[in-house]
Amino acid sequence: MNALPCTIYLSFTGALLTLLIGKRSALGARIVALATALLGLEITLSAAFNYIPNPRGLTTLVNAPWISHLGIHYYLAVDGISLTLLILTGLATTAGILFSWNIEDRVGEFFALYLVLIGGVYGVFMSADAFLFFVFYEIAIVPKYFLVAIWGSKNKEYGAMKLVLYSFVGSSLVLAGLIWTYAASGASSFGLPDLIQASSHLTHIQHIEIFGLIFFGFATLAGLFPLHTWAPTGHVAAPTAASMLLAGVVMKLGAYGCLRVALPLFPQAIDFWQPIIACLAVLGIIYAGLIALIQEDFKYVIGYSSVSHMGFVILGLISCNLKSLSGAVLQMFSHGIIAGLLFAVVGRMVYERTHTRNLNELKTMGLGKRLPFVACVFVIAGLASMGMPAFSGFPAELTILIGTWKVSAVWATAAAVGILISAAFTLRAIQLAFFSDAKSVTSANTHAFAPITLPEKLGSILLIGTTLIIGLKPDLLFNLINPALQSPYFENIIKGVTS
Repeated sequence: MNALPCTIYLSFTGALLTLLIGKRSALGARIVALATALLGLEITLSAAFNYIPNPRGLTTLVNAPWISHLGIHYYLAVDGISLTLLILTGLATTAGILFSWNIEDRVGEFFALYLVLIGGVYGVFMSADAFLFFVFYEIAIVPKYFLVAIWGSKNKEYGAMKLVLYSFVGSSLVLAGLIWTYAASGASSFGLPDLIQASSHLTHIQHIEIFGLIFFGFATLAGLFPLHTWAPTGHVAAPTAASMLLAGVVMKLGAYGCLRVALPLFPQAIDFWQPIIACLAVLGIIYAGLIALIQEDFKYVIGYSSVSHMGFVILGLISCNLKSLSGAVLQMFSHGIIAGLLFAVVGRMVYERTHTRNLNELKTMGLGKRLPFVACVFVIAGLASMGMPAFSGFPAELTILIGTWKVSAVWATAAAVGILISAAFTLRAIQLAFFSDAKSVTSANTHAFAPITLPEKLGSILLIGTTLIIGLKPDLLFNLINPALQSPYFENIIKGVTS
């Protein structure tokens, strides 16, 4: 457990090394980046395997004074929820590097920015001080701009700027809410357990107002409708690894902030905001799914798919019972794996070979026969995204719907319609991209494609294996998640809402 903070330091150290080595050897930079990712993954898996749940909730890793006169500490702590998302980060980081093995332009700089972003993500998932949480949150935002603006593709400058502006607006709302909480509650520190106690001295109106600032600030990065518009644009513009990280872990930072900060600090506000946020979540599930259904750009289909699936996370969080919350955390993990795989197929394995993402053009290329491995991977990822049994999305979405039903059958039924829409746009994308009528394949589109590389195969196997393992044995993560949700840290959330 005490090695977990090393994931942060390893990421920043790896970033510096890749930057220096990349000036002389692109292969050396790739190897250092991959070694850094694998070490981080090994540390998180080892910590999860040896983890013993703390009845009080958080297990402290580091707690040292930082800005003492403001009560700000370098305070790192974890519970089963943190560990679940730390494992996701390790997996997504490793897969992203494997799928970026072909990067040739400024390789050292690319992987340096990539690892800085990852260091910030690790920091967010371990921060138990609200100010430190915000610092790592900002560290994770800045590299996104450069990764998209420099190495991106379609409308990359616009996509990068929109992504970062939305992120900064959201984080500004969060910072305003945290300062308001600290000042108005008389808190002596920014430690999250201390703020939870101090926030009980706020008035009911203050709970409602500050909750709105912090929750919607975080939910902007989580892709909550109608604050989601940065996501499809950013996903499409980003290079493959950045798309994988945006969908895989960066959107989870927003959802995690809602769960770790907004809900525990302001349980009195949940009854007021619950119907509003739940309706927005359901609208996002259905709206983004319908938009994905009519897209002709393959990557936009996956981009809007991510927004739709993140709607399930928000719905599970705001339903606020043990089932819905545990399902929401599992959905964060599941979506991170599946969306990462989908973006890897579309952005790396298809686009880099065909130089198009237009489904009407792809259907003339006979990719099902010419790239059978790619077709197989996408079909598997598509089935997982649709929530088919045996994949991680099935227990995640089912648990969310069961938990939501306890609060509102209408919300659960409407969200279930989103699953049907997800099946429709996924099957449409599979059919157009890989299995169109042979008569539509033109002689002009029969040139040989580059073979699938070993890193691509390894990355695909890693992500497919993960979604299958968790789909077949979800208790591997539920056994981490549920004790954390049953701890005193979250008890006011679940008790604060009528079930």
